[in-house]
Amino acid sequence: MSVVSQVLARGTLLDRFIGGLDRELELPKVSFPDIHVTNSAEIEGAAEEARRIWRLGSGPVSSMMRVVENAGAVVSFVSGVSERVDALSIERPRPMIIRSEAKPAAVLLRFDLAHECGHLIMHRGIETGDKATESQANRFASAFLLPRSSFIHEFPRGRLLNWQAIFAMKLRWKVSAAAIIRRAYDLGIISADQYRTGYIHLSKTGQKKMERHDDEIAAEEPELLQSAMAALEKAFPGSVRRLAAEAGLEAEMFCIVSGVKLPEPEAPNPKVINLFGH
Repeated sequence: MSVVSQVLARGTLLDRFIGGLDRELELPKVSFPDIHVTNSAEIEGAAEEARRIWRLGSGPVSSMMRVVENAGAVVSFVSGVSERVDALSIERPRPMIIRSEAKPAAVLLRFDLAHECGHLIMHRGIETGDKATESQANRFASAFLLPRSSFIHEFPRGRLLNWQAIFAMKLRWKVSAAAIIRRAYDLGIISADQYRTGYIHLSKTGQKKMERHDDEIAAEEPELLQSAMAALEKAFPGSVRRLAAEAGLEAEMFCIVSGVKLPEPEAPNPKVINLFGH
């Protein structure tokens, strides 16, 4: 079984459980717009429209995880899959984004979430994974995290790349320096030569996999699935395990497909009767 098929199979199992949660709880309304795109201008427009619908303005996104969860997607981390698969979105009545735990930097997770967000918005009913749809989702992520109007105003102009200013932008927008120079190139602010020079600089300084300041940007953790399970368990103890069982998921498999543990079953509390009362 291919890595992608393996992740999709896990997603299908998790989807059954989420369907049960949806019946028992009022989860956030799914609000991903459906926007068909054919060119770069339309992708920019789709990113701007998504920000407008979700009332995000044109400043930095404080938590990309919260954005997709507030829009109704369930995010789960799965371990034990190849790091070649960064993330996958699964189109369902309640969309899912399944991400490998293998990638360390918070800026890369944020970009992956925005990328999958792009698929869910632009590629409804379209099979993704080919060069064209992946390129569109990357452009969407870039436009969503670094809106054109703000970026053009803020990116440092000059014959040479101003790395101090670029890394200051990285910390403010929580987007990698590599993505920032790519955005500048896509918007025609820097030339192909400047872009290539920037990429070589990051590579030569050992920043291709891990950049400066990566460790200063906090990782974003999924909250929706865990908080939904906690709310249901508090209201009806034992319900979460019952829903998992109905979905055909034992405790170990549930942890593998969701990245979270099932709540422990409540220990029986037998009433002790003192036969020798004083």
